Amino acid sequence: MKQIIYKNTKISFTDQGKGTAVLLLHGFLENKTMWDKCVSALSKNQRIITIDLLGHGETECLGYVHTMEDQADMIFAVLISLRIRKIVLVGHSMGGYVALAFAELYPDYVKGLFLLNSSSRADSDERKINRDRAIKAVKQNHTNFVRISISNLFSEDNRKLLAKEIEKVKLQALKTPLQGIVASLEGMKIRKDREVLLHFAPYPIQLVLGKKDSVLPYEENINQIEETKVGLTTFPDGHMSHIENETELKKILVDFLKKIK
Repeated sequence: MKQIIYKNTKISFTDQGKGTAVLLLHGFLENKTMWDKCVSALSKNQRIITIDLLGHGETECLGYVHTMEDQADMIFAVLISLRIRKIVLVGHSMGGYVALAFAELYPDYVKGLFLLNSSSRADSDERKINRDRAIKAVKQNHTNFVRISISNLFSEDNRKLLAKEIEKVKLQALKTPLQGIVASLEGMKIRKDREVLLHFAPYPIQLVLGKKDSVLPYEENINQIEETKVGLTTFPDGHMSHIENETELKKILVDFLKKIK
């Protein structure tokens, strides 16, 4: 594990392997450990960096709102410290929103974009209301909010099947401080629509969606890639493809990275 200090804030990350630089970005209530199984597989042929986003894992909070741009600027500081000039971005859920913000702010640094259970679109009005409800709920009962939120990320069939895995995810999620949770919810609520990147980006983009994703409903998200060259993989399960469809996802990720020149 490595650290830098960015704006008086401790940032935690890992850096393993040699080759094309690939940055793995976790989602909301997750941290860099979500990628552990992927890192061991991918770092044989690539340079794999994982970062704890602001207010998650071992990275401290920067403020009371962590915008996707704040996260992207922090990532840029890490890449500069590592002297990395080009990166493939892989983002799960909120990590995808951050990857898109980075791609907009620092286009010359991006070689490829892999959006895992994520979306290029801004929150709808209804979803913004739900974010505010979530902020209230987490302030009332942090543990309860985290446990329910994590269960809902998995398809109903998998909640029993993957009970042990889900418990591990919950234990990691419970380490996320209240300020980190609220700052991320506030940041996601006000994020920009970046669908235009899917249409005009000059590098390969892959989107992975789950048919039974309760967070990002499939039918609402499939049409964002109409008339684009974005590759699509559809899994039959929920929002946690790295657990629900672990083996298949690794293969798709490896195949995607082979395309990057």
